[in-house]
Amino acid sequence: MKNLKKLLLLGLVLITITSCQHLDDFTGSGDGNQEQVSPAEVLEPNKQYELPYETLKVINQNVEVRNGGYGSAATAHPTNEAEFYAITDRGPNTGFLEGKKFPVSEYTPRIGHFKVTKKGEVVLLKTILLKDPTGKLISGLPNPEGKGATGEIPYDASGNKLNFDDFGLDSEGLVALKDGTFWVSDEYGPHIVHYSVNGVQIERISPIGVNDGNGGRKLPAVYAKRRANRGMEGLAITPDEKVLYGIMQSTMYNPVNIKNNITRIVAFNLETGKTKEYLYKQEKDNLSNSEIVALSNTEFLVVERDGKFSGAGEAQKHIYKINISDATDVSSDDPKAEFGRMIGDKIIEESSWEELTAEGIKPVSKTLVVDLVQVAGYPHDKLEGIWLIDSNTLGCINDDDFAVSDIDGDGTIDQKILPGTEEVDASSLYLIKANF
Repeated sequence: MKNLKKLLLLGLVLITITSCQHLDDFTGSGDGNQEQVSPAEVLEPNKQYELPYETLKVINQNVEVRNGGYGSAATAHPTNEAEFYAITDRGPNTGFLEGKKFPVSEYTPRIGHFKVTKKGEVVLLKTILLKDPTGKLISGLPNPEGKGATGEIPYDASGNKLNFDDFGLDSEGLVALKDGTFWVSDEYGPHIVHYSVNGVQIERISPIGVNDGNGGRKLPAVYAKRRANRGMEGLAITPDEKVLYGIMQSTMYNPVNIKNNITRIVAFNLETGKTKEYLYKQEKDNLSNSEIVALSNTEFLVVERDGKFSGAGEAQKHIYKINISDATDVSSDDPKAEFGRMIGDKIIEESSWEELTAEGIKPVSKTLVVDLVQVAGYPHDKLEGIWLIDSNTLGCINDDDFAVSDIDGDGTIDQKILPGTEEVDASSLYLIKANF
């Protein structure tokens, strides 16, 4: 009888512990505790490996919103060769009126911890939900005025206005540190946020006054001129873990709506809080720099892409190797300067490359490493994540937008289908061999 009581008591304790856990304590199936294997040994180059997902919601009776979406960024696990992290963005959404519809407005951006098994499967080991400094789950809803707002209004699936979220994030860049913490960048504030092992905010760095921790460190004021939904799309950290590098997706609206091929990279020294800025020249106007990963303290890989599907015509999904060694630091003498460094009486984004060259300003050098459409067919529109596996192997991941889209641009939530097929777009891993 006593043994039975002990067993019952133990069961109650286990139930209590389980019920109190956050969803970020979820551990999926897989062999996470088994011997590590090199992904290059078990994955076939250029082949699609879909990341695991569950159905989050079904809308309009037949549109499946997938609880996957791990494609906004990827990064290597600091110590385990067969493991990587990938992050979602703000959650499923479509354009609507002067903002966005959020069919699952309570969705929390999250980091997925994945592993490649000996069988060549990609399994989800753990999910880490992002939280504010108090441990409360955040959402992907836009920030209010003074906290990173762009004027975007959030709506639910029925078109009703939603509340803003002070800590809302459209997460797009990710790095994992050896101490188990993460740095995440977003494309609205733009914010760079430090999260604990369990996803609790430690510090938020921004060009505006929302900073928490470490004396209110900030990005240069000019980054508040980011273009909504095209802010700090990629984030990297140097191998010594001393400097973060954030790349802006497209030309900033500095001072107004400008579409050219001048984009910026900002370096943030984690020890001193000081910043440097460099220019990146896109192949043509209005492309997207979707990822950056460090090879050394001066060399990086950058994803530069368009928003087209290769199945619908010509598309660009390029990865470049860049070097900042000879690039000009275009930081303003005054980090609070609204428009940043001026070229005479002109703003950098208003200048031509000829004018910048005349002032002695050099962008980062760049060399094409791989064209994913050419080598892998790459049917997806949004190449956004790079997992650096070894010295000539990359893991490339796409953002599937939770398998939803807005085909006609009227706010209707549709299934995201790959053009010319009946296949639903899915966040997928591709092993890519390249010389870099």
